[in-house]
Amino acid sequence: MAELFDSEEFIEEDPSMGDEELQAAITQAIEDAVDFIDNTISPQRATAAEYYNGEALASGEEGRSTAQTMDVRDTVQAMLPSLLRIFCGSDHMVEFAPRGPEDIEAAKQATDFVNYVLNQDQDQSFVEIIYACLKDALVKGSGFLKYYYDESETTQSYELENLDDQALNALNSDPEIEIDMLTSMASSDQQESSHSVRVTHRSKVGKIKVEAVPPEEIVINRTARNLDDAELVAHRSYVTLSDMVLMGYDLSDVEQYATVNETDFELFNVEARERFQQSSFEDNNLIQRVLYVEAYAHIDMDGDGVAELRKICCAGPTYEVLRNEPVDMIPFAFFCPDPEPHSFFGLSIADLTMDIQRIKTAVLRASLDSLAMSTHPRVGVVEGQASLEDVMNNEAGGVIRMRQPGAVVPFTLPFVGKEAFPMLSYMDEIRENRTGISKAADGLDPSALQSSTLMAVQQTIGAAQQRTEMIARLFAEGGMTRLYKGLLQLIIKHVDKPRMIRLTNGFVPISPDRWNANMDVVANVALGKGGDMERMNMLQQVAGKQEQIMQTMGPDNALVSIENYYATMVQMLEIAGFKDPQRFFKDPAQQPPTPPEPPKPDINERLIEVQMAEINANIQKKQAELELEREKMIREDDRRRDESEANLALKAAEIAARYGAQVNTAEIKANSERDRELVRQIAQQQQAPNVPTA
Repeated sequence: MAELFDSEEFIEEDPSMGDEELQAAITQAIEDAVDFIDNTISPQRATAAEYYNGEALASGEEGRSTAQTMDVRDTVQAMLPSLLRIFCGSDHMVEFAPRGPEDIEAAKQATDFVNYVLNQDQDQSFVEIIYACLKDALVKGSGFLKYYYDESETTQSYELENLDDQALNALNSDPEIEIDMLTSMASSDQQESSHSVRVTHRSKVGKIKVEAVPPEEIVINRTARNLDDAELVAHRSYVTLSDMVLMGYDLSDVEQYATVNETDFELFNVEARERFQQSSFEDNNLIQRVLYVEAYAHIDMDGDGVAELRKICCAGPTYEVLRNEPVDMIPFAFFCPDPEPHSFFGLSIADLTMDIQRIKTAVLRASLDSLAMSTHPRVGVVEGQASLEDVMNNEAGGVIRMRQPGAVVPFTLPFVGKEAFPMLSYMDEIRENRTGISKAADGLDPSALQSSTLMAVQQTIGAAQQRTEMIARLFAEGGMTRLYKGLLQLIIKHVDKPRMIRLTNGFVPISPDRWNANMDVVANVALGKGGDMERMNMLQQVAGKQEQIMQTMGPDNALVSIENYYATMVQMLEIAGFKDPQRFFKDPAQQPPTPPEPPKPDINERLIEVQMAEINANIQKKQAELELEREKMIREDDRRRDESEANLALKAAEIAARYGAQVNTAEIKANSERDRELVRQIAQQQQAPNVPTA
């Protein structure tokens, strides 16, 4: 049995996909997706762009009016200001929600950092990026944002002169510097040389980038419903050989796919040709470009039956595979104003208004033609009986020379344009019903404002804005949340160490390596709840209630905190158009904690302390009185003894003078001093003993 398994007949084949199989599979997938985009989707989007630019109806009959209405452009331009205000008027339009208590601080840091990446760390302002994407979505029904981590190599050449040997050695030791030319000159003392060099400095700089991608550059398989379940999503573009080298490719490997002249450079489809105009590339025929396709496909490479998401980079018209690596996400965000269920591509605003533009253009041209015919009517001329030169002269009051009366007969036609004006109003009403864009949407409809209450006007304006609000909600819950999720994954993956970023309140340290990549994304687009005036009035009422509660129940009550009040103030400032609330209010979360107040003493303890102090004072007073009495007693005893000693000395002198006998005064004085000390001891013993104080 072992011999059977060792034979070549029973050797198990490798189930993994080979290079040739991969090349065939990816080529077929890209070609099918390109055919779907270029022949089905792009012609529709090109037509929409022509209506927006006024090119679709530019031509007309000879001698007739060529005027046209611009309903597609007018409708799109009316929507863009509201959408830009929603998506660019606040730094907290989208926020990360923590999954648990441990993610609260990380969610706040992630929100601040993603907003910093979008608004401050892009080569192009985020307003320009989102404006291009939203405009593509409204006009063509497809707006794409691409987000990626770009670690490209920057090259800079410059010349340095008068370098000493130490400086030259420092340049040689730098791995990022390559010396292209070296010129050395010995000094006069022959001790040190001077060098002049031309160097090339190559350095790699990593940065998260977000850019708006032209819709014709994105290809997707025809059965896709969304970006996540698509079998193939690819970004195709023509890049220069220099760009390919900066991506890390060898020049010798990619120059075979480069175009030779402008005849080899062909734009993708009619949509690209309409946007670019092919002639714009004729002056750049010396720049060689490569058709580069960055495809994201679900392919089973290891043969385990489960398709994995892989990034496959191809070049040239045959889509030769250059790179193949696994990835964890498709770095695109898609915006569509009117999605179709169970389909990737939906409708645009142009799809809703192109027929209206055609009808209104036809009515307008007919009205102008009728006006021209009524003001400048045609005339009939009897051949040979009138001067044709005079008849063709349109000068007011000009003379027409005739050989006989009635040789020139005008064909007077009445002006019928006024009968067509109601049709224009009717088509405007249809456009308003389809798109929601009307004068009432801007608060400028006199019929809605005159003799109306404030509530009626607000209801009219709110009803007109519902379609724009619905589009903004679709954009926020679709493309913007996907953009924020993708940026969070890029930050966690590539920013692997703490950083200091500059926010509105100064430099803040962040640590992306501690964040949870699965945090929820919440869109804070305030839609469907009235206009700015209504929201501002409601917030003012909330702020008034908060102030009343804090005044009556104190700042540390169970209903409202200072953080709640600060959040209300921030919302009011954002509605008013101020993006930096730190200019007006301090964030309580950023302030140092207030030290706790010392506990209030118990009144009984305070009373005991007062009583003990009074007792101690009385004791000290009594001691002072006793001390004073003792001093008085000692002084009185000393005074009496001094008088006795003086009298004794006087008596001794008298006895000696009268009787000639000597009196022993020293012994008497010693006895007196002994008695004096005895008196002092007695006085000390009579003093009251000390009472210990509390």
